[in-house]
Amino acid sequence: MAASRLGKSLGAVVVLAVALTVGSLTAGPSDPAPPPARTAVADPARLGGADLDRAVASLQTQLHTQPKDFGSWAALGTAYVEQARLKGDPSRYPLAQRALARSLDLRPGYDAALAGQAALAAARHDFEDALRLVRSALTANPYNERALALRIDALVELGRDDEAWSAARQADARRPGIPVFTRYAYVLELRGDTKQARSVLTRALASASSPADRAYVATELGQLARRQGDYKAALAHYGTALQAAPAYLPALEGRARASAASGRTDAAIRDLREVVRKAPLPGSLVMLGELYEVTGRTDAAREQYALVDAWVALARANGVATDLEVALAGADHGDRKAALTAARAEWDHRETVHTADALAWALHANGRSQEALPYARRATATGFKDASFLYHRGAIEAATDRDAMARRSLSAALELDPGFSPTGARDARELLARVGGAK
Repeated sequence: MAASRLGKSLGAVVVLAVALTVGSLTAGPSDPAPPPARTAVADPARLGGADLDRAVASLQTQLHTQPKDFGSWAALGTAYVEQARLKGDPSRYPLAQRALARSLDLRPGYDAALAGQAALAAARHDFEDALRLVRSALTANPYNERALALRIDALVELGRDDEAWSAARQADARRPGIPVFTRYAYVLELRGDTKQARSVLTRALASASSPADRAYVATELGQLARRQGDYKAALAHYGTALQAAPAYLPALEGRARASAASGRTDAAIRDLREVVRKAPLPGSLVMLGELYEVTGRTDAAREQYALVDAWVALARANGVATDLEVALAGADHGDRKAALTAARAEWDHRETVHTADALAWALHANGRSQEALPYARRATATGFKDASFLYHRGAIEAATDRDAMARRSLSAALELDPGFSPTGARDARELLARVGGAK
């Protein structure tokens, strides 16, 4: 669960034909055509795996001979942010910070460097600063695609859903392309419109012209299908992504989750071992730990949960705010008191459906279920369909002697996504039986 909230990719940069844009689905005037790009620097967010590593090496070589190339400094800084995301390595963030600062020293107000700094702030979970930097980037260049996409991300993460919706519409009118389309689809999903979200992503996939683009969009389609319990479609989409880019870790993790939900536990464990070997992020570590737990390998499970603490320590040392990860992992598999402290801090910072759910579950884990109930209700009130949210609400309702409500919430969770979590789905079925529902 944590990984899906962390890992919003910067995406690929491909402008689709007007007939295929989300703008064709929505009303509102379009801005005039954007001006030509200011610098001919390849966008590192289009790359992944070995291609991204080669791009970093190439930029480093170029900057050794041309140290005043502000465009390459901005591209290198952004590439470091992307490497950190793909590899689960927060130690690259200080490198990104220095490269982006160097770009702005050479060219004050350079929009690509400001957008890179916004991406860095978002990666560190400082969404207020990301929004500030996005505004500066868009003042310098209203058509900066990364800045337009990051503005949507930041507003979503701050719980400013109506503003995120407006930002998605404006970005679509100004720079329709895959980075904007995937954000638009997620905002639609948050509003409960999964059908339209799927339509947007399907159009984007049909127009994706590079392997990186196809892998990125196909993975997003897989995530959407998996969250709705359509594991067959999810596996097909992840297969498309991995055919386009065999080393694309988000698709490999998604395939593991869909395989686990489909009862293919051994295949899921094989895929997740490969994922955590290359990118040991909290969501993947917890998922692998839960698979070990439900198959009786408790020592191996504890090892994975302990690695979350190691990642948190590394992330904090490199400027990443980790309260949400601590809350999510700790409530189920760690220090419950620390989880509650972290969840409260995150809620005080940003009120979203995800932080409402995290706070509700941390309160419940600490025996404060009555206090948790309003937050659980808030997490499930927007139309966003997430089985773990419904399970958490059902467990809290059961703990507060609201058995009829608990039956509805638990049944809804298991109907929506019966394999949403190896341990969570198991516990939901057991609890549903105890409150008088069908197993």
